[in-house]
Amino acid sequence: MKKSGNWFKSAIVLTSLTFVLAACGGNNNAPAAVNEGAASNAPASAELETVDLTLVGVRDAQISSQQIIADKLGYFKEEGLNVTSQLIESGPDIGPMVAGGSAPVSIQTNFMDIILKSTDIPVKIIAPLAQIAGTQAVVGSSKLELKSAKDLEGKTIGIPSGADVTIAINNMAKELGVDASKIKYVNLAPSDAVVALEKGDIDALAAWEPFITKAIQGGGQFLFSGTKSELPDKQGDVNWMSVHTTIQVSDDFLAKNPNTLKAVLRALKKATDYINDNREEAIKTLAPELHLTEEELTQIMSRNVYSMEVGDTYVNGSNGPAVGEYLKSVGNIKSIPAAASYHDLSLLKEVDASLVVTELK
Repeated sequence: MKKSGNWFKSAIVLTSLTFVLAACGGNNNAPAAVNEGAASNAPASAELETVDLTLVGVRDAQISSQQIIADKLGYFKEEGLNVTSQLIESGPDIGPMVAGGSAPVSIQTNFMDIILKSTDIPVKIIAPLAQIAGTQAVVGSSKLELKSAKDLEGKTIGIPSGADVTIAINNMAKELGVDASKIKYVNLAPSDAVVALEKGDIDALAAWEPFITKAIQGGGQFLFSGTKSELPDKQGDVNWMSVHTTIQVSDDFLAKNPNTLKAVLRALKKATDYINDNREEAIKTLAPELHLTEEELTQIMSRNVYSMEVGDTYVNGSNGPAVGEYLKSVGNIKSIPAAASYHDLSLLKEVDASLVVTELK
């Protein structure tokens, strides 16, 4: 699956966040505050604590699709905001930026926030943006033959050390009776794993988008992800992993700029609805910004669920004890923070109360 000013603490966060995700149905029209009349309902600039802000995200379909759409289609401007949309290439780099104070408003994954909070970085998630576990997947080589998932025992999977897709592998193994300890893992960066898969040096790779789509384009066969399985003995939807893209802000920025942040959330809500209701047009806008072909992006986005709803999957899945125990087991955190300690959903409730379905504990 990155305002202390403390170099030692930032160094710890940088190490812990090395493998944080860089990258996981159409909705009705947006509610009154964000529908076609949003421009007239937007607060006057005088009501905003600040008009100018930088939103740090990642050049990645999992992380910043709504951010890019809101920027390119003028949704931020409709809310009276002058947003500088800063897209970086390496998602894990956001963690140290947050810890060091240079990214008071950012978009990454909730796993990053769990790690940040475990080191007492003052940051809060103010809304989820997408369920991206469908892009955390395992792709087999063209020569791999499986009669059941248990045939993965003894096979070699190329995977970055500490990658969060391991959660999906372990849960698959538990449900289908696979001895995960008998799977052979090779530490490979996703790009190297794609090449190794094509050459036949490994039996499968485990990674995230866009490498999943690239591996399939190279002749690989999709096996399973955190949300879908095409294994011989398990077909269809599964619940083997949950991880969400989120927007988070420093405690200081949150305290000083609630109206500004509500305007940001309204713009992102409009962008979320646009992506779900106008997928083809959204892809045409996003593809050049993400440096992907429209065909590649169509496949990638089909594996994500773009939604700002706080439901059971978000609360109990990607913020539940199982995720915390995993992050602890791989050394990313020493203690598991309570989900409520790194969330503040009060502004989301003010923007659209119907989005907060399940309460955090």
